[in-house]
Amino acid sequence: MDIPELLASASLLVPEGTATEHDLTVSDIWEYLAHDEWEIALGLLEELGNGHPVPLPFWEKLADAAEQLGFERSAAWCHWRCSEIRNGVIRADLTLLPSAEARRTTPIPGAGVLRPLWDVGHLSPAGERAVSIARLWVEGMTSLEPGGRATVRLVPLTPSHWTHIEPGRQITMHEDRTVAGRAVVLEVHRPGALTPEG
Repeated sequence: MDIPELLASASLLVPEGTATEHDLTVSDIWEYLAHDEWEIALGLLEELGNGHPVPLPFWEKLADAAEQLGFERSAAWCHWRCSEIRNGVIRADLTLLPSAEARRTTPIPGAGVLRPLWDVGHLSPAGERAVSIARLWVEGMTSLEPGGRATVRLVPLTPSHWTHIEPGRQITMHEDRTVAGRAVVLEVHRPGALTPEG
């Protein structure tokens, strides 16, 4: 499909009556598509999808359109949202340890490329701490400095390791055996779920 077809097809998957924060709807998006304003239409569709439950094909179509437009971060975000639907997502308030207290001295990238280890309370058969892997996306920032704090989105590599996690739970981030950061869970969305738990 070409870009206008992908965007038009995605717009058909938005629930009726859905509007952006500024009361723009799918009808407005169709106006932008009619005038070949694809970048604006893509941005508005992302905004509609971010605030309301939409199916997996919606994000797949937007990712394809963003790639064709050459919008790397937008494509990464749309692929990320696909991962959230498939694997679930945990939103958390993360505070990284300062560089004087941790091994990391550089900012962590914000666009979902880091796959740190997380202590979510599991033990190995030998009774030692067992960690689970989850990709990390920093909301509203391109990176997070050591000692910084931000809301993050975690997509578990193995969702079954995270089924006991609930809002309010404290978890720790590791990039090696040492603690790199501490987080408090804000929301939990199970794989395929469209609404938060807790």
